[in-house]
Amino acid sequence: MTRIGLISDTHGYLDDAVFKHFDKVDEIWHAGDFGTIELADALAAFKPLRGVYGNIDDKDIRLQYPEDARFYCENVDVWMTHIGGYPDKYSPRVKGTIYTKPPGLFISGHSHILKVVYDKKINCLHLNPGAAGKQGWHRMPTLMRFCISEEKIHTLEVIELVK
Repeated sequence: MTRIGLISDTHGYLDDAVFKHFDKVDEIWHAGDFGTIELADALAAFKPLRGVYGNIDDKDIRLQYPEDARFYCENVDVWMTHIGGYPDKYSPRVKGTIYTKPPGLFISGHSHILKVVYDKKINCLHLNPGAAGKQGWHRMPTLMRFCISEEKIHTLEVIELVK
């Protein structure tokens, strides 16, 4: 079993509560718009970090993190990208691949909208953890925690941070 802490759209702000909420996770996944390389480094110093760059991220982050991360966690095919869209409204850049070679778990950020949607057409769970930073139109900063065991994604929790 792998315990995951999922975060996105920090925009250079890292609430101290993130470390408390992610204390018992095995890995942190950041779905883009870190904001600063120092923020990424702080997360990576705390727990193993996987991440993708977002549209506001500069060259330092883009040199260290890819636009897309496609990997296996346990036996689940995971695809993480910052601008990915949602079921039936996937972004043009990912649309062709997601329908021809769908992952089991698709993670995106960018919208600042917390979503958990199952795409029945491709048998894929879509997660967007919302936004954990201060910038943006979201009213409540959010994170997610979940577990992956073999081929199952379970124990999903949404965590609200005080803005």
